[in-house]
Amino acid sequence: MSVRRLLAATTACLALTACTASDSSVPPEPSPPPGTSEPSPTDTSTPSSSPTASGGPVEPTTDLLDWQPVPGPVEENVTRSSTFTVTVTADNTTARIKGAQTLELGSGGRVTVSTVLVDQQRVVVVMEDKRAERGDDATIIDASGGTATLDGSSSPPTTVGGTWAMGQETVVHATIGDGNAYCLATVSLESGQGDSPWCAEERHGFRGAVISDAGLSVMSFDDQRPASCATLLAIEGADATPLDGVTECRGWDAARLDDGAVWSEVPKPNRQEDAVFRARVGDTTYDLGPGTTGSLVWCGGAAYFVRDPQADADPSRLMRFSPDGTLAVVYESASQGSAFLSVPRCGGDAITITSYGDRGDEQVTADLG
Repeated sequence: MSVRRLLAATTACLALTACTASDSSVPPEPSPPPGTSEPSPTDTSTPSSSPTASGGPVEPTTDLLDWQPVPGPVEENVTRSSTFTVTVTADNTTARIKGAQTLELGSGGRVTVSTVLVDQQRVVVVMEDKRAERGDDATIIDASGGTATLDGSSSPPTTVGGTWAMGQETVVHATIGDGNAYCLATVSLESGQGDSPWCAEERHGFRGAVISDAGLSVMSFDDQRPASCATLLAIEGADATPLDGVTECRGWDAARLDDGAVWSEVPKPNRQEDAVFRARVGDTTYDLGPGTTGSLVWCGGAAYFVRDPQADADPSRLMRFSPDGTLAVVYESASQGSAFLSVPRCGGDAITITSYGDRGDEQVTADLG
């Protein structure tokens, strides 16, 4: 397995890290990646696809953004907006924030920076205890320099690991609810008040929360063996509605649109790093082509995802799907074939990626109009 494939597969495997608690406050180990059955090593079958895309395959245009190099070593992951720059050290133990004030978050190596969320108004830095002895600690910093925290003593409390996402008004995170249910907490960024109206079904987990302009979505999965079944859900308060058009049990990423969604599916469970992306806008469904699982982000009013090289002479590409139904290539790596991109890091009005390949690595950022 190439380095690109290995890292992509590792990222996809680590994404499934939480499942509904049943007899313990710690969620049980999740099941394997989505799929209705575990294929044999020689299995080359493709599951039935979603209804024929009325919009058909989309041929992308090229609309490269004005990418600028990020100062400092590539090993340090940077996420930036026009207001903040957050740098996570190479060992993932410290986050340096530059904004209205400059501060450093870390705890002597006991914690790992698990999540960084940035927009023009706020930064959220989530620290996870390496020993899993306490819930995540999240520090929220606003543009004026004010700070707030979410941790295991908050209401609702954080838990160890689990998904995090931030919108303009709220931040969401995993929590343990009544009866050890695995729930999604929603916290107001203005008041700090929170609740957890939606909980996964018994023996189910969820991951991949995304807050787009149209609302919140997650991927829910069950504990079936030998392979779990995943469902992409739109969350509204206590209600969860499966997204239309997604192939049963194959969904992975999702971002809602005002009249539809963008999502990815895994055609072959034994190749969980490889996805196909689709979108629905109104009554029209689009085939967006191949992409990398776990790479879908919502940023600046559009959905972005990574496409690995499809041939030896191909670069890695960052793709953008806009709610008007257009698909564009916004970044191409200098390396070809042996090349891959990090998950894009959104800052609200800016986006940053790290590119790896045989022609050198680079970390670049671009402002979004």
